Amino acid sequence: MSTRPGLWLCAFGAAVAVFLIAPSVIVVVMSFSSGKILLFPPPGFGVEWYANFFRSEEWVGSALNSLEIALLSSMLATVLGTVTAFGLVRGRPRTAQITNAIMLSPLIVPLVVTAIGMYFTYHMLGLGAYAGIVAAHTTLGLPYVVVTVAASLYGLDADLELAARNLGANPWRGFFRITLPLIMPGVAIGGIFAFVSSWDEVVVALFLTTPTLRTLPVTMWEQTKSTVDPTIAAASSLLTTFTLFLLLISVTLRRFSAGMAKERVA
Repeated sequence: MSTRPGLWLCAFGAAVAVFLIAPSVIVVVMSFSSGKILLFPPPGFGVEWYANFFRSEEWVGSALNSLEIALLSSMLATVLGTVTAFGLVRGRPRTAQITNAIMLSPLIVPLVVTAIGMYFTYHMLGLGAYAGIVAAHTTLGLPYVVVTVAASLYGLDADLELAARNLGANPWRGFFRITLPLIMPGVAIGGIFAFVSSWDEVVVALFLTTPTLRTLPVTMWEQTKSTVDPTIAAASSLLTTFTLFLLLISVTLRRFSAGMAKERVA
């Protein structure tokens, strides 16, 4: 009798997994279609549309724009988020709860509301399209870094930093020589999540990009309204594959961080 709830739970989990994964699988299958339009099941299979993606200046240019913006915004979010998390955890200011709420607000406020606010704010400040979208994606990626780095700092013994200061290290030297190396897996995970949030983001980008500066998700959105060839399925598959690769790296780093924590405790 005790095994039945477990079986039902496994069946329910499998059904949910199929429901979530099936659309992506269908898109991947259609990306290898030999037909001229998006059709499932495809009439045949080939890699023509992947070749078409890499031959198109519009698709490749959009992908490079997304990569460049995601790299820059994730680096800025990682630096700012690490400093913010350190100040919140170690400084313990009286306004810590309010600051945490502000840091997490991009994840709570509806994205379209955030996009409209960013559009008018950056327009009044005179920011160009490139600087505006980098600033926007940095803001959207900041909460991921703050949360992951703060979790790493809470799991780090503060006595290690005090010992470094007692041995003559100033706060900056103690941070870079002791604290930062120990929390680096958490910093890296936060940076990866910040990169992914920028790499996949489309709502804010629709407001901020221009005809001469488009990210890959924006180009995919525009193409769905004008074309029906499977190139968009190939682009979606490449976008998903790269995202899954980054998430796999984050899982590996998380396990590595957990292993390091166990070694410190032992």
